[in-house]
Amino acid sequence: MRILLLASAFNSLSQRLHAELRDRRHQVDVQLAGDQDELTAAVDRLRPDLLLAPMLRSAIPREVWSRLTCLIVHPGPPGDRGPSSLDRAIQDGRTEWGVTVLQAEEEMDAGPVWAWAPCRLPGRGKSDLYRNEVSDAAVAAALLAVERVASGTHAPQPQHGPGWQGTVRTRPVLRQAERRIDWTADSTEAVLRRLRAADSQPGVLDDLCGAEWYLHGGHPEPLLRGRPGDLLATRAGAVCRATPDGAVWLPELRRRRTPGGPATFKLPAVTALGALLPPVPERSAPLMPEPGERAGWSDLRYREDGPVGFLHFSFPGGAMSADHCRRLRAAYRFALGRPTSVLVLGGGRDFFSNGIHLNVIEAAEDPAAESWATITAMDDLVAEVLTTTDRLVVAALGGNAAAGGVMLALAADEVWCRRGAVLNPHYRLMGLYGSEYWTYTLPRRVGAAEAERLTRQALPVSTTTAERLGLVDRVLDAGPEGFGPAAARLAGLLAASPGAQRRIAAKKAAREADERVKPLAAYREEELTVMHRQFFAPESPYHALRSAFVRKRPVPAGLRARL
Repeated sequence: MRILLLASAFNSLSQRLHAELRDRRHQVDVQLAGDQDELTAAVDRLRPDLLLAPMLRSAIPREVWSRLTCLIVHPGPPGDRGPSSLDRAIQDGRTEWGVTVLQAEEEMDAGPVWAWAPCRLPGRGKSDLYRNEVSDAAVAAALLAVERVASGTHAPQPQHGPGWQGTVRTRPVLRQAERRIDWTADSTEAVLRRLRAADSQPGVLDDLCGAEWYLHGGHPEPLLRGRPGDLLATRAGAVCRATPDGAVWLPELRRRRTPGGPATFKLPAVTALGALLPPVPERSAPLMPEPGERAGWSDLRYREDGPVGFLHFSFPGGAMSADHCRRLRAAYRFALGRPTSVLVLGGGRDFFSNGIHLNVIEAAEDPAAESWATITAMDDLVAEVLTTTDRLVVAALGGNAAAGGVMLALAADEVWCRRGAVLNPHYRLMGLYGSEYWTYTLPRRVGAAEAERLTRQALPVSTTTAERLGLVDRVLDAGPEGFGPAAARLAGLLAASPGAQRRIAAKKAAREADERVKPLAAYREEELTVMHRQFFAPESPYHALRSAFVRKRPVPAGLRARL
């Protein structure tokens, strides 16, 4: 079928459905929601068989849904209606939920149901759940609905009448008054539910250090205690705030926008607060906790299981600042000093990495200099992985990866992905050439022609296609919670395999041979020569594109045409 994908933003779910529908040989076009006349014109021009809206903040006009089957992906079970479905489920502490694919009609979320799928809601943030459990259910339901539409024989179930067994519940938008945290009365669990229900957008509006901020994300702290509401410590850019029965770590803040002022954006909490931050101690967490130690939250953690080392890292939104890169490199070098034969990078359930931290760069006094510092720190990290020749390195991607994050994974000997992850192995949409030694690692995996196509087309790639191309080595059919244990079992088998030591020896020989043909330093110099020009040349589109992305402004038409 020819399917028009309509979305308010080409987000993770939209990208995943785009890739999976193309894998199934559907012809897929993308239209960003906005001007209704543009949508009507796109429908007239493309003549799709079906419109599918995986993420939509506005209504589809009657002129479209009255003459074309339009399916809406709603993040709630059948009968659930309203714009804050997932937010309310998380804040209410629901553990079982679902995703419904229904037909667009006059009343929002009230059309007949074409398909639905259940999902669990473990204690995670909304954006994590959306990219994982909710995404899995949404894709399963959407693909089934597409099959049913294509069959021409399926009759969707109306949300009323004798055949309807569900309960209809329409709930209003979850506003800040209901999200508000009372730091003197709310338990740690209640605080975490509010933070998790708003971790990506819109955040929880709060007063902190004499200013108004949106709080994004939260993690429990097992040991630190203090007067409720007080800041107790910092760690890895986050701040720790006391509750009546404990404390929580707040990783990111966003300043409340002043009327008529510029758009604000999320930053590491310590960076956002700046001079407003009171003198509190830095409480670092051990990289490798002792058995039974209650170390609490950390964005970096190392553990071992026999001959296998696991270096887990998890940065908000998958974005890596220069500080993230330097700390991860130091942790990697620590791991290299341990007696293992296999080292697993990642293994978490959400983003692996999305490359350089555009928000931190945007907030810097000199964004060009900060861009340069970040990309060189990222290159230093990737170089460590590429030059590891005394053990096998596995990149374990439980979630999505993009740009330099994909290239970081490709520096490993093997790349393992959870089925459902989405890869974006390109930099073009930010007006960048890219570095992280991609001109060495990408062609050696997929060939020069395919590398050129992937970076030029700038389209999301499913794990099925990535495995077929050779971009990844193994796709694991595991749920979000099961990916880490599944990757750990496989890593143990890899370390115990009879050929492991032969592979390590062959890897060392191959690296030495490649170095003789063209040194890694030459790839880096060539890439960074282009990147330096893109960071510092006045005519470069990168800074305008980055600012539009970070501040959620439309990309100027002239810049879009140059991409």
